[in-house]
Amino acid sequence: MSGTHQGERRGYHHGNLREALLDAALELIAAKGPAGFTIAEAARLAGVSPAAPYRHFRDADDLIAEVAVRGFTKFADALAHAWNDGRPEPVRAFEALGRAYLAFARQEPAFYAAMFETRIAAESHPGLQAAGDRAFAVLRDASERLSAGLPRASRPPPLMMALHIWSLSHGIASLFVRGDPSRRKLPMSAEDLLEAGVLLYLQSLGLAGGHQSP
Repeated sequence: MSGTHQGERRGYHHGNLREALLDAALELIAAKGPAGFTIAEAARLAGVSPAAPYRHFRDADDLIAEVAVRGFTKFADALAHAWNDGRPEPVRAFEALGRAYLAFARQEPAFYAAMFETRIAAESHPGLQAAGDRAFAVLRDASERLSAGLPRASRPPPLMMALHIWSLSHGIASLFVRGDPSRRKLPMSAEDLLEAGVLLYLQSLGLAGGHQSP
C-alpha cells in the first residue's frame, strides 16, 4: 500500500502511467474487491485524467486482468520456491507447497482476489491464461514427481492429482484464510488443516510419510 487514503489523488509525477494505474487498481481491489471500482476511480487515485487509462487498458476488466497476471507471476514464483524441485524429499516439499499457497492468499489478498474472484474470461486475455497455467504447472510437476513413486499400474493421473490438491488448497484458503470477518473459526491453523488433508489424500493413493505403502 502506498499510504494514501482510498480515493485520494496521488499526484502523478514519475512518468510511468501504466505502473501508476496498476498500483491504484491493486489498492482499490484491496479496499473494494475486484468488481467494486471503476477505471475512473483508478485514474483519480493515480492522479490522472479519466481518459488517461485508455492509453494502456481497454476497460476496467483489462486493468484487473493485468493485475491478475502479475499476481499469478508472483504466485508461481512462491510455489516454485516452496517446491524447490522436490527437495529435500518430495512429500515434505509437497507440504511446503501447500503452506506457500495459504501464505500467498494471506499475504497478498488483493492479488489473490484479482486472480480468483473475477468473472474475467481468461481466454479473452492470453497473458492471463498463460500466467495461470505457469502457476498450475508447479502443482502438476509436483504431482508427477510424487505419482512416479507409485507402481505404474496404480499411478494416478498427475493432472487429476494436481486438480485435487489445488481444490483442497484453494478451498481452505477461501474459507479460512481470507480476511472475511464472518469466516468460520478453526480449532487449528489453516496450515495444519491443509497438511492433514494432504496427508490423508496421499495415504489414500498409497503414499504415507513419503514412502510407497507396502
